[in-house]
Amino acid sequence: MEVSKRDWKLFREKIADWQESYMDHLNKEYIKLLSRDKNPSDKFWALEKRINRDKKKPGVMLEMHKSEMIYDIAQLIHDKVICFDDLDEFSDDLKDAVRLFLDRR
Repeated sequence: MEVSKRDWKLFREKIADWQESYMDHLNKEYIKLLSRDKNPSDKFWALEKRINRDKKKPGVMLEMHKSEMIYDIAQLIHDKVICFDDLDEFSDDLKDAVRLFLDRR
């Protein structure tokens, strides 16, 4: 499916807010991890492992390619960065393509 200019523009407008919200969620999880009653070194290494995993997710860092947008949106939904309702302003064609991609998972 060819992504429309309108959907591409809307995605570029929304992605920063989606990522900021997701990183806020991650920061709260990191605080919980660091607040556990464990050795400081255990907490440090657990946090380092978690950050290394999280920083590769599209909710944190995303290379913006129009050709990858449907996949990226599906991954954002899968990772619970956004929910399908966050796509209300997007075209029905885009929502159908994302839905189809998610159903194949």
